[in-house]
Amino acid sequence: MDFKEILDLIYEKAVGFGFQLLLSLVILLVGLKLIKVIKKVIRKSLKKSARLDAAVQSFIVSLTGIALLIGLVMLVIGIFNIETVSFAAVLGAAGLAIGLALQGSLSNFAGGFLILILKPFKPGDFIEVEGTMGTVEDMDIFYTKMKTFDNKKVVIPNSIVINNTLTNFSGKQERRIDLNVGVSYNADIKQVKEVIGSVVDNNVLILKEPLPIIRLGELADSALIFHVKIWCRTVDYWNAFYDINEGIKEALDKHGISIPYPQLDVHVKNN
Repeated sequence: MDFKEILDLIYEKAVGFGFQLLLSLVILLVGLKLIKVIKKVIRKSLKKSARLDAAVQSFIVSLTGIALLIGLVMLVIGIFNIETVSFAAVLGAAGLAIGLALQGSLSNFAGGFLILILKPFKPGDFIEVEGTMGTVEDMDIFYTKMKTFDNKKVVIPNSIVINNTLTNFSGKQERRIDLNVGVSYNADIKQVKEVIGSVVDNNVLILKEPLPIIRLGELADSALIFHVKIWCRTVDYWNAFYDINEGIKEALDKHGISIPYPQLDVHVKNN
């Protein structure tokens, strides 16, 4: 084989490889666009199903996207005439190494799957995880996304969500408000209960059942502490909480019942 034949062979291989590379790039770009379209179509189709909640829909869309992406990568690799069996063996070995390196991500995936099955919450629920409170906006296979009271976006790994104590404040239709009201020792117990009871009865957000509880619960150092336990709908909790607090303060002032504050009496002994 002379030098010219070698150059012709190199040129032929280079042209062939260039064509393969160009074709693979075109397929990759078109495939990524197509995956987005497919995910959008699936998302719209799932939204029409009343039997699947938003968390399940998000999980299915995410999982479908990953599966399609893996298929696209296999297709692009096939253009370069790499044997699928050999590539699968290499991919399996690489997958093991990557799996060991990405144990956290795998834990998040497992956590997302458990959340999907156990359904401890759904998008729109108000929850607390590891001291973070917020409204669930979305949940995918790796992360749960929440919005806090002050409009911050918090992203929590699913492994943390599933492996720690989770409080779902929206899990029940009704919720109890617990208040401690301190009044002076000079106050009449019966009158205080009547005043607080009138505030509770006149608030339309407070439920009649279960019955409200207003009782003297503690004889504190400088005040009589009344325990107020009332029920409302979960969606009305904060409005009812603030309304009752303001109403009790105004009613106590109106009836001349003082709310004491910590104070120290100093007695000077003159020798």
